[in-house]
Amino acid sequence: MSDLKDVFWLTLKEKRDIALAVLFGFLAGLAGVALLGASGYLISKAALTAQMTTLVVMAATLKLFGFAAAIARYGERLFSHRATFTMLGHLRGNFFERLAPLAPGIFQRHKSGDLLSRIVGDVESLQNFLLRVLYPPIVAGLVLLATVFFTSFYSLPVAFVILGGAIFSVVILPIFFAYRRRNKAHTTRVSRGEFASASTEFLYGFRDLKIHLALDQKSEDLRAQARRYEQAQQREGLEENRVQSINALFAFLTSFLVLALGAYFVSIGELSGLFLAMLVMVSLGAFENTGPLAALPAYFEESRIAARRLEEVVDRSPDDSTGVMPEGLPDIVADDLCYHYPSDGRLALENISFHLPAGSKTAIVGPSGSGKSTLLLLLLKVIEPDTGSVHIGGSELATMKPESLWQRMNVVLQDNHFFAGTIESNLRIANEQAGPDQMLQALELVHLGHVELSAPVLEKGRNLSGGEKQRLAMARAFLKSERLWLLDEPFSSVDGLTAQAIYRELFTGRPEDSFVIISHDLAGLEAIDQILVLENGRLIENGTYKELMKRRGYFYGLKKIEEEIFV
Repeated sequence: MSDLKDVFWLTLKEKRDIALAVLFGFLAGLAGVALLGASGYLISKAALTAQMTTLVVMAATLKLFGFAAAIARYGERLFSHRATFTMLGHLRGNFFERLAPLAPGIFQRHKSGDLLSRIVGDVESLQNFLLRVLYPPIVAGLVLLATVFFTSFYSLPVAFVILGGAIFSVVILPIFFAYRRRNKAHTTRVSRGEFASASTEFLYGFRDLKIHLALDQKSEDLRAQARRYEQAQQREGLEENRVQSINALFAFLTSFLVLALGAYFVSIGELSGLFLAMLVMVSLGAFENTGPLAALPAYFEESRIAARRLEEVVDRSPDDSTGVMPEGLPDIVADDLCYHYPSDGRLALENISFHLPAGSKTAIVGPSGSGKSTLLLLLLKVIEPDTGSVHIGGSELATMKPESLWQRMNVVLQDNHFFAGTIESNLRIANEQAGPDQMLQALELVHLGHVELSAPVLEKGRNLSGGEKQRLAMARAFLKSERLWLLDEPFSSVDGLTAQAIYRELFTGRPEDSFVIISHDLAGLEAIDQILVLENGRLIENGTYKELMKRRGYFYGLKKIEEEIFV
């Protein structure tokens, strides 16, 4: 139950609606029992009397009980569902409040499809916690206790039989099957997450699969994932049917025992035969309310697993740092940084140390997979280092609020998102107060002066080329106009002449700013103050362009290879 603790307390916020749902459910159950009991009594009475007045009154009573049951059942549905929908609203709000501070680093730990499956599917699963787990046993228990109390006035042994059946149906049977389900391999939620992840990747990679003629194989893999999910659902369905069958069988056996015991007491004169049919019908009516309890173990386990999967997403403490980035243009000092990605035993960065003076231009170079982008994510505080520290302007990065960093930086990443809208709406993300003239000037600086601000942008920028996306991202950085620039392969899809022209505009227009540039392109590094050379997550060389070329080390070799290929 500890997995459901937070859900339980969020549900109890609607205690008024829950109390009304329990009350109306209890009244509906009592009315149903009374309806069947009165029917049994009417049958027996009709066989023993010819007085029409008594029969008419009994028939009217039956209609009254039926009407009361319908009204009470409506009230139960109304208040229970209202409480459920309100609880789901609280749950979504609470989950988002805990999730938002963990972004964007959360995408390092969870696949997008699995994350979506948890946020949507598992939250929806928790709607059954109140409707199928929390209040049905309370209602059924109250109805059965009231039935036991009523039957005790006619036959104490029969009342004890019903009490034993109540304990078994409301307590023992649900606990047994809940424990049984917990100790079996529950793969439905995991299978759903895997299927969602596979579907998402299939959708994102559909074009590439078509081009590389790999669509059939990937489709078969996706169908296999779907079959595993279906099989897991079927196993759960069979288990639920088994529980329902056992529950119905035991309810029938209890009513049969009431009939047999009542008939015995009638035969020895300890019970009037007039009440035998009534007691049997009362027993049947009481155990009708235990029907929903057959599904309780399945819904309890489903809710428990859903709550646990949601907790796994937000179980990390949010960054509660209160420090802010120092005023002015700070220097950056990294000391012995190490980092590895979750579920990957390799170190992405190993013992990285460097000093970036304020106002300097630094290039971070190295082959793919050497840790350049990971290092940038650490500087952005998107991820936290395993060991080591970063100081910005003398203050430790770990103590600073991420938002205070991002507010003071111009950041261009390898993959930049563009929203459906216009060029203008996508530029305003960087600066809401920017006027049309500022936007046009920023477009000119990145050689997009021919593009109109009203030009449409499709979802994810599908109508833009790779180079246009990168230059549009750089235009955002120009509009933000902060003094610390962090650029991750900003022009990898732009031709060399245009890229060098934009760099010249950048360096000559902002000579006092600090630049940290990640690049595979080694051209134009003569104007850079410091070059950090990474390989396999380690910093192997550090110095100016002239110093590194003079050493004839790793950087010198990379430069010579580039010259041989492109010259």
